[in-house]
Amino acid sequence: MSVSNVFRTAAALPDAWSSRSLAEVGTATVKVLRMNELPLAEEAHRTPEVLLVLDGTLALTVDDVELTVGPGEMYVVPAGARHTVRPGSRGTLLIVEVPEE
Repeated sequence: MSVSNVFRTAAALPDAWSSRSLAEVGTATVKVLRMNELPLAEEAHRTPEVLLVLDGTLALTVDDVELTVGPGEMYVVPAGARHTVRPGSRGTLLIVEVPEE
């Protein structure tokens, strides 16, 4: 296994909000993506999702509660929670999730 530079990987992605898988740990997938200030539609997953902001800011609404996750901070979206990304989110985001079948 080699060392991955997540910032370079995120910068090389063709589009913001398109993620790239970096590794699999057990049944979980570790992905990186680049945020670009634009909002994302509401979604919910059957499994929890870990969101770790490496740089920038992630503005979330989770079950109608607004919160902001900053650099070096992590938020775990509970399984089944409705969540959306609000405008103004920017930077590099690492996601750990168990893919839904």
